[in-house]
Amino acid sequence: MKDYLTLRFFDKFKWIFTRFGVDYPVMRRILQVKLTMDQRRVPTLFNQPNQKKKKDQNYFLRSLWMYVFFGLFLIPFMFLGENYFFQMSIMFGIMMFIIMTAMISDFSTVLLDIRDRNILSTKPVDKMTISTAKALHICSYLFLLTTAVVAIPFIVGIFRHGLMFSVLFLLNIVLIDILVVVLTALLYILILRLFDGEKLKDIINYVQIGLSITMVVGYQILARAFNVVNVDITFNPVWWHVFIPPMWFASPFELVLGQNDDQVFVIFTVIAVAVPIAALLVYIRSMSAFEINLQKLANHAVSKEPKQKTGKVGLLKLVCASKEERAFFRFASYMMKNEREFRLKVYPSLGFSLVFPFIFIFNQLQVESLAEIATGKLYLSLYFCFIMIPTAVMMLKYSGTYKGSWIYKTIPINDLEPLYKGTLKAFIIKLHIPIYVVLSAIFIWLFGFRIVPDVIAILLGSCVYIAICFTILKGSLPFSEPFDTAQQKEGWLTLPYMILIGVFAIVHFLATLYDYGVYIYLIILLIANTIAWKKLFKVTW
Repeated sequence: MKDYLTLRFFDKFKWIFTRFGVDYPVMRRILQVKLTMDQRRVPTLFNQPNQKKKKDQNYFLRSLWMYVFFGLFLIPFMFLGENYFFQMSIMFGIMMFIIMTAMISDFSTVLLDIRDRNILSTKPVDKMTISTAKALHICSYLFLLTTAVVAIPFIVGIFRHGLMFSVLFLLNIVLIDILVVVLTALLYILILRLFDGEKLKDIINYVQIGLSITMVVGYQILARAFNVVNVDITFNPVWWHVFIPPMWFASPFELVLGQNDDQVFVIFTVIAVAVPIAALLVYIRSMSAFEINLQKLANHAVSKEPKQKTGKVGLLKLVCASKEERAFFRFASYMMKNEREFRLKVYPSLGFSLVFPFIFIFNQLQVESLAEIATGKLYLSLYFCFIMIPTAVMMLKYSGTYKGSWIYKTIPINDLEPLYKGTLKAFIIKLHIPIYVVLSAIFIWLFGFRIVPDVIAILLGSCVYIAICFTILKGSLPFSEPFDTAQQKEGWLTLPYMILIGVFAIVHFLATLYDYGVYIYLIILLIANTIAWKKLFKVTW
């Protein structure tokens, strides 16, 4: 195995590990194996499909250039005047978003790894050595990730603001990394104490999804904590600001460099230091219990499938015309519900579709009152819930159990139309419509019942749009390909479909300019739905 630079660095501190009772040669070998295994794990950000895997090729290291690119977006905030609190709040907000997103997608496989316990517990290796190897693995992973994001902004900051800035910057980065890792671990510890088996895995999956959505919402809240008047940036502290971590870590810059000894910045600075350290101490005390409870991940519980209710059966017959289509509807519904990787890749985009329509309303609230907005046509921002549709439809062809797709060949049908229709209708009924109903209810409350025809028109437009997006799926059977073949270039393939969303929105806007225009648009959409769902799905083996 390769003698990694990380291992040679830890060799310089061998005496420290030995002093704390760690069997360093064994720990080094365990860490070497972990780093070697990392080469075989393709990060979520950097899937390279249909390519021959080269020997000893570290895909994680190759993915770091993307995080370097993300770090470039932080540089402009270095030049926003001398308001350090504003600059660093936005910078740390973006930085925490990038790091936590990466941790959500790839970190759980490191933290929740139970192979150490299963393999090494039967060997003469003490728990301290195993835990230290795991901790160093996490630290090395996080160090490389953080360095890729902050290296260039850090260098720019030294030239822009001086040496003291760089010292504060490094200290805050360390505290942020501690907070990110420890809070994630403590959250998992809490879940592990309360649940076990398959239920635990589902909860972790939903927590990851919810956290990614929360970070997007939190970034919007952070940006609106400041008021920009002409060129002056003002900050009016409110009690809920204490729950925004980027403000904690920005306060030392305002306190030291900005020489602003306001009580708020003193309190935030104390919190920035105290919370990560306190969280770390709690985590260290909970590590043994965490490792014990982690074994629950190896438990597999079989959940009973609920019986079909009469109302659901009736709705299914109404939605799906044939028995074959209903069978594929149930199959796709089950797969979307039980495929954890599918949920992890698709559900965040569903959550974003709940958030994005309101972002534009929040922006408009800066210049207009809610009553003035309610008389306008900003309800057309509902079209932003279409954004997740192409990605979700594209992901319908991937599955963690793709090897079972041989069953399609055993089905006695020549026409694939019921398969595709049943799958897409399951997506509409199970994922798209529930989100749209929530959005519609809120928008009708905001804009009044006058927009009900528009809401119906947008729903019908989404059904036409989903039928058109079927062309992404066409040529591949649903749930028949492994997730690691999901190509990044397919993201570019969804671009024309994104442009099509704008076409729907523009046509709808033009329809609102004429009397009864929306009702005429509704009739056109009904006809378009009939044609699209009859003509676009004619596929045979």
